[in-house]
Amino acid sequence: MRWVTTRKGFGIYWLFIQLSIASLAVSISAPLHSLVGVSAGVWRAHALAAPLARVVATGDAALEAQLPGGGWPVGALTEVLQAPGVHGEWRLLLSALARCGSAAVVLVGAPHTPFGPALAAHGLAPQRLLWVTSAQPAQRLWVTEQALRCAGVDAVLAWLPQARSDQLRRLQMVAGEFSRLLFVMRADSAQQESSPAVLRLLLQPQDVAPPGAACAHSDGLQVHFLKRRGPPLEQPVCLAAWSPPQVVLEAAARCGQAGAVPAAFAEGGNALDRTAERA
Repeated sequence: MRWVTTRKGFGIYWLFIQLSIASLAVSISAPLHSLVGVSAGVWRAHALAAPLARVVATGDAALEAQLPGGGWPVGALTEVLQAPGVHGEWRLLLSALARCGSAAVVLVGAPHTPFGPALAAHGLAPQRLLWVTSAQPAQRLWVTEQALRCAGVDAVLAWLPQARSDQLRRLQMVAGEFSRLLFVMRADSAQQESSPAVLRLLLQPQDVAPPGAACAHSDGLQVHFLKRRGPPLEQPVCLAAWSPPQVVLEAAARCGQAGAVPAAFAEGGNALDRTAERA
């Protein structure tokens, strides 16, 4: 096959290219001007998104400034990643759990026994805690979903290191259906995996910060935002360490002193026996 190019044909072709570029420029710039009248519910990637539902305050102004809506999303999955041996979830979530309501806070597969006096000192009544233990990943997933569906539950914290993306998506849908706070703790090695979570955080002790980092001067907690409905955040949010008395209480919990387990944990029977109404 031979191509025959004429000056006239080339001129028509060049004119077509110029018109196409002009049309593309108009189509790109037009939506930018029309954003003025767009609903506030439409997320603009350069700014934090408006919350799809209500949020619960975190108790930390620096953290709330970086969260869409200024708090933890209710009816959505928040994923918390941390290295083995790091347990910063209580430092991150305790204030919100204390103020999210008066119903149960369900712990599924918590790696250590909650220490009632320490939690009570920060406003979370031990009587609200329901601690469910299981070594089987399938059982933890099932319990987490059933807890989200039950009446009399404000929040669910689940340690699900082996959960797959499709399983997390199911939990996300149930949390939205019944309007629950849902936090899933996983290993930091999962940060390269896809996740349906609307909010994804990586926790690190501040003593592992590299020299010169914003958090290197303290022994608190670094919160890295891996995923949020908003622009990327390159620097972590730094949470101050708890007061020395709190550190003593935590040490007592690790030593397993008597009285660490609330009486409610020792009671038999089914604690969650009522299905909640959909949100």
